[in-house]
Amino acid sequence: MNDKKIELLAPAGSLEKLKWAITYGADAVYLGGTDYSLRANAKNFTLNEIKEGVKFAHEHNAKVYVTINIVFHNDDVNGLEEYLSNLDDANVDAIIFSDPLIIDIAKKNNFNFELHLSTQASILNKDAALYYVNQGVSRIVLARECSKKDIENIIRETGAEVECFIHGAMCTNISGRCVLSNYFTNRDANRGGCCQVCRFNFNLYDEDKKQLSSEDNFSIAPKDLSLVDYIKDMINIGVSSFKLEGRMRSVYYVATIVSVYRRLIDMYSNNKVDKEYINRAKRILYRCANRDVTPQFFDKKPGEKEQYYGTRQEDSNQDFLGIVLDYDEINKEAVIEQRNFFKPGDKVTIFGPSKEDYSFVIQTLKDEEGNVLDAARHPKQIIKINCDKRVNKNDLMRVNFLD
Repeated sequence: MNDKKIELLAPAGSLEKLKWAITYGADAVYLGGTDYSLRANAKNFTLNEIKEGVKFAHEHNAKVYVTINIVFHNDDVNGLEEYLSNLDDANVDAIIFSDPLIIDIAKKNNFNFELHLSTQASILNKDAALYYVNQGVSRIVLARECSKKDIENIIRETGAEVECFIHGAMCTNISGRCVLSNYFTNRDANRGGCCQVCRFNFNLYDEDKKQLSSEDNFSIAPKDLSLVDYIKDMINIGVSSFKLEGRMRSVYYVATIVSVYRRLIDMYSNNKVDKEYINRAKRILYRCANRDVTPQFFDKKPGEKEQYYGTRQEDSNQDFLGIVLDYDEINKEAVIEQRNFFKPGDKVTIFGPSKEDYSFVIQTLKDEEGNVLDAARHPKQIIKINCDKRVNKNDLMRVNFLD
């Protein structure tokens, strides 16, 4: 077993999500600024927000990595050196990049932040990894298409610090090398504009251009990645950082997957395996995203079972019910900011970063003035509910789907 502490790296699509991720157990977060990031549609961070995020993270013994992982065209380079200098002054811990020009600029200016090579560079072999290590890169974020054997070989032969995705969406093409979005919509997938063509449905034709389907019911989308069953293997082969995908996801999603993987990583690192919790964790992770998950390339080459070919149902659920704002010890009531509909008689679960899940049935429901309600119908309304066990601010309430 690897004795080094395993880093849990979480997505931060906004300053709010950064704080939730760290509060729920992330050792580090990665985020994009308003420029040079591959998630152009995320809220992203101004320079002042990056400074505030770094301050919050460092106060909580966590790190901040900033993505500058687009493929640069000539016009994109304007202002880059100044921006990197500003990030260095903000004390960010690392830059996640894919274009080698970042290395040259960093060396010339002797910046303090580390250089982490993005998965966009598609590192799948030891020689490519070693090349970047010799250029001064301190961490390699491996391509999602690496197998366990690939990862093990790269770590053994290079001694490189390696970061691997363990949960989230997959690319149809090799990571960082897709031009489908450019071709169909003129939005550059490698400069932050991906329209996710791989999620579209298409008409299907044979080689003679004869249409085989009566409607657009053929897709080329891979199922999502989840290595929940292989955490111990990854620790044993020396993976340094476990990365979660999802900068565009909700606060509830970020908090949920961070809390689940935090507990699983700590469990395996301390050789205290709880099989019952592992089964619960899988159900929680699935409910959170409502997409099928597989190990993808880790244990074997993906086949038809790792791919969506026909139409698929991805209904969003209303599991996320509210955020705990306070707790009234005298009246044994939790003060909740509502997010989705709930009513008396519903069984709910409250979970947080420092407690076991607590499930109970809602019996009483009141507004801030103490008026009895028959249901919580209004988003962000402040609600008081019965709660015999003390809960804490920033705990989350969800539908109970495990009992």
